[in-house]
Amino acid sequence: MITLYEHPLSPYAQKCKIALSEKGLAFDAVVPDFISGEVLPEFLEANPRAEVPALIDDGVAVFDSTIILEYLEDRWPEPPLLPASAAERARVRMIEDVADTHYDAVNWGQMEVLVFKRATDDLAARLLAGAAEQTTRLQTWLDRQLGEREWFNGAQFGWGDLAVVPYVNGSVLFGHAPAPGSALAAWHERANARPSVASAAAAAAESATTGMSTIADLIESGTFQREYRDHRLEWMVRTGGLSVVQDGLSNGSIRFSREVS
Repeated sequence: MITLYEHPLSPYAQKCKIALSEKGLAFDAVVPDFISGEVLPEFLEANPRAEVPALIDDGVAVFDSTIILEYLEDRWPEPPLLPASAAERARVRMIEDVADTHYDAVNWGQMEVLVFKRATDDLAARLLAGAAEQTTRLQTWLDRQLGEREWFNGAQFGWGDLAVVPYVNGSVLFGHAPAPGSALAAWHERANARPSVASAAAAAAESATTGMSTIADLIESGTFQREYRDHRLEWMVRTGGLSVVQDGLSNGSIRFSREVS
């Protein structure tokens, strides 16, 4: 049996769950206890960075969502999730890279403000306005990448689609759905009609409404630390939230990546 360490709100974990479902692979989903700070040894062994997702398959441990997707494609090539040609494979992988960096950071920043209450008043308004503008630009770019295709992957749902849909669904939760009548909006409706996507989206929506109610208090008390790294840290600073980072480091509610040992 495959074990996937995940969190329903993680778009990276959602990518892997959708891929597993599309390939018809059964798996056990395990959500590590991030609140207590006690890391399961088997989770840490699977991913020394202590981040989701991490996958264990018959003793083989794989971390990083893109590497997990590559592993699944190599291990179970049918049905294929990547397009056939090298050029098309490169195209969907580049779309994935933009989604995993630029798009993820925008959604993550909104979570920091709206759920974790990192900013209030004028600062919160500026950060949210920046996120709204950036979301519009990203969705416009994605609409161009989709063009007249039915799917980002081409004729069939695949890698390019499962790499994008968690982020667009995240935007919808924040009130930023694709423009009505756009190709992206039609694609979004088609994608969410798939059982694999609908299941991941439903779990994320439930977690967002029922599992986050006490997180802001835990962050304020220093009980729970959010990891700031890479594109997410850059987004907060670039969008005007340097003081958020400084405050979080001062009160111990922000940490950087876990050291690998």
